[in-house]
Amino acid sequence: MTPLTLRPHLSRCLTRSFHTTRSTRSKLDVDALLSNPTWSLDTLLPSASSSSSDTPTITSKQLHHLLRLSALPPPKDATAEQKMLHSLHSHLHFVTHIRSVDTTGITPLQSLRDETSTAIKDQEIGLDQLKDALSREEVKGKYYKRIRRRQEAAEEGESAQSWDVLGQATKKVGRYFVVDGGKEA
Repeated sequence: MTPLTLRPHLSRCLTRSFHTTRSTRSKLDVDALLSNPTWSLDTLLPSASSSSSDTPTITSKQLHHLLRLSALPPPKDATAEQKMLHSLHSHLHFVTHIRSVDTTGITPLQSLRDETSTAIKDQEIGLDQLKDALSREEVKGKYYKRIRRRQEAAEEGESAQSWDVLGQATKKVGRYFVVDGGKEA
């Protein structure tokens, strides 16, 4: 979606979610909400000049411990280690800002799929879906009564029946083809 088509869609979603969660309040002014951003990308990334006090720092010893736990190789030299430490600091700064978002009154997401009651009902597996698989099973054995799947004869296609295996072979011995080994005698 382009930004022009995204704005009405976002406006409908925000208005719909606002009415379902807070129906007693007045209508949300979505245009006013979207016109004044409350954050920017620059606030999510640490600045080069200042170091944030709320972002935890990773020591060289902790970095080597994390790499060992992750089964990753240690950095080759001091510059590679500094790059890793700076990258980890940036990631931790980002996570700290994300964790500071107020999520009171928001139900947590269970998964990235449709969580409506009809979608959950469609995802359930019942006896109707299993009838075909159960019809291909049979009980084998006199004492242990193991359940085994009936083996159906594999149907070969026309190309498999007419395929000449030895047609492209350069060396043949009877009805077999010969593969030369990598070693020479």
